Amino acid sequence: MPHPFLPRRALIAAGLAVPSLARGQAEDWPRQTVRYINLYAPGGANDILSRAWCQTMTQITGQQFVVENRTGAGGTVGSDAIAKSRPDGYTLGLGGVANLAIAPSLFPSLPYDPSRDYSLISGLYRQPNILIVNNDLPVRSVPELIALLKAQAGRYHYATGGAGTTPHLSAELFKMTTGTDMPFVQYRGGAPALVDLMAGQVQVIFDNLAGPIGAVRDGKVRALAVTSPERSPSLPDVPALAEFLPGFDLTSWNGLIAPAGLPPRMIRHMAELAHRALTSSELAKTYADNGATPWVVGPEDYAAYAHAQEPLMRRLVQLSGASAG
Repeated sequence: MPHPFLPRRALIAAGLAVPSLARGQAEDWPRQTVRYINLYAPGGANDILSRAWCQTMTQITGQQFVVENRTGAGGTVGSDAIAKSRPDGYTLGLGGVANLAIAPSLFPSLPYDPSRDYSLISGLYRQPNILIVNNDLPVRSVPELIALLKAQAGRYHYATGGAGTTPHLSAELFKMTTGTDMPFVQYRGGAPALVDLMAGQVQVIFDNLAGPIGAVRDGKVRALAVTSPERSPSLPDVPALAEFLPGFDLTSWNGLIAPAGLPPRMIRHMAELAHRALTSSELAKTYADNGATPWVVGPEDYAAYAHAQEPLMRRLVQLSGASAG
C-alpha cells in the first residue's frame, strides 16, 4: 500500500511527466537554483529559520537555495503554490503543523489536499510554545497557576497571537487537561499580546518560544513552562508542562515538502542532504537562538507524524471553537 503522503498514482504520473529525473539523475540533485517557498512574512522566526537552513544547503550543495515568501490565508496561499508547482525537485517549501495538520479543520475548504498533493521529504525544526505570566501575578509555578485559576475561575485572561494557532490550541489543551477556566483574548500577533501582558491587561500568554524569549531572558515576564515533552535547550531552566501534566505535548513543527510526484530515490537523496544541513553546528546555534531545535527525521517518519497529528489538531480546533473567519 502506498504511503498516504506519497500516492502511487502521483508517483507514476510524475515518472511520465518528468523523464529527466529517471535513473541516476535524481542523485545529482540539485543541478540548478532551488526555490524554497516560505508561508510566512519576512523577519519572523519561521523566515529566519528557513533562511538559515537554505543558506546551509547552499554551502553544502554549491547551488543557490532562494527563499520566496508567499504569505496569506494562514499559510494556505504558499501551500497552494507549492502543491501546484512542477514536481522536478526545484520547488520546495515549508510544511508543518499549520498547513498540514490544522488547516484541514480550520478552513471550510482548501485549495490543496495535504494527504495527496505533497511529497514529504524531511523534518526541519521543532519549536515549543511557552506559557508565560505577568510578573505581578502571584504564581511562580504551573501548580500554583492551576490552583489560582481554580480558586478564581474566569477572573484571569489568557492571550495568543491568533485563533487556531498552536499557542491557542496549547492553551485549550492546558485548560482541558487541568479543568481550569481562562477566557481567551485574541490578538493580531504575539508582539501586541506581549505588550499587554507586561502592562497587566492580560495575565497569561501562550506563544511560540521565539516571540517572548528575549522578554523572558530579560526578566520582563515570568516563564512557567514549555509545551514540548522535554525542556528546551534555549531555556533549560524552564520546566516542561509534561513534568506536571504527564503526556502534555503540543509543539510547532515544520519540515520540508515538495509537490507530489517526486521519485522515492530523489526524496531519499534530498532528505540525506537536508540532514547534513541539520547537523551543522552553526545552523543548530541559529535554531537555538530562535527557540528551535533541529528535527532530523526521514520521509516515512515525517509523513507518519504529520498524518497522526491531523486528528489531534482537529479535536483541539473543535474544542477551541476556532475558525478561519
